[in-house]
Amino acid sequence: MRLLATKQLSGAFKARLLSHQFSLVEQTFIEIIPIKNPNVNAICDNVIFTSQNAVKIVLSIPRILKMIKDKTIYCVGEKTALLLSKNGQKVTKMTQNSSELAHFLSKNYKNEAFSYFCGKLRTPNLEEILPQNNNTIEAVELYETQLKGKRVKGHFDGVLFFSPSGVRGYALDNNFENTHSFCIGPSTAKEVALHTPNFTVAKTPTESQLLLSIKNHNIPHEE
Repeated sequence: MRLLATKQLSGAFKARLLSHQFSLVEQTFIEIIPIKNPNVNAICDNVIFTSQNAVKIVLSIPRILKMIKDKTIYCVGEKTALLLSKNGQKVTKMTQNSSELAHFLSKNYKNEAFSYFCGKLRTPNLEEILPQNNNTIEAVELYETQLKGKRVKGHFDGVLFFSPSGVRGYALDNNFENTHSFCIGPSTAKEVALHTPNFTVAKTPTESQLLLSIKNHNIPHEE
């Protein structure tokens, strides 16, 4: 089974794919561009991260890193949580997606203020749901996501997608015919569904579950 990954994979995940005899090509379709001198004068007592990109940028700016010290941190994704904890930040709550986090915070907190470190291009779940329970959320935009169209050559049995923007970047110069799309999560799948009905979604947005969805799809095709 020949796979196209729409981002550079971690060494561990790449090794796991190759160990299952999948052939693999990696090609990025987005570029993360940090915003120069982001406008951050004060932040709330509650801080939200939904991506590793935002965490990496905060870690690279001592002024902002100092500001989040002793704040209550919420995040989306195991890798985001791991990156925070490895750099001395205590994560109070981690969820698998932004919708789940938004509903958790809305249910358990009222009249709270949250600083949301994010990119200019993001899903609206947190900013739509939190105000419904008298919470305020202040978006702190740290980066832009630029689509990078590139025509890929050859046939791929499956394409691995990790974000809605990755889907959009791939779609600029490629089609979804005669291949199957494997999506890391529901937001990514929603974007893929605009192009093709041939996709599966990982049970939870982790590399292990994404690998499982690829294996489960591949088994019937080997019989």
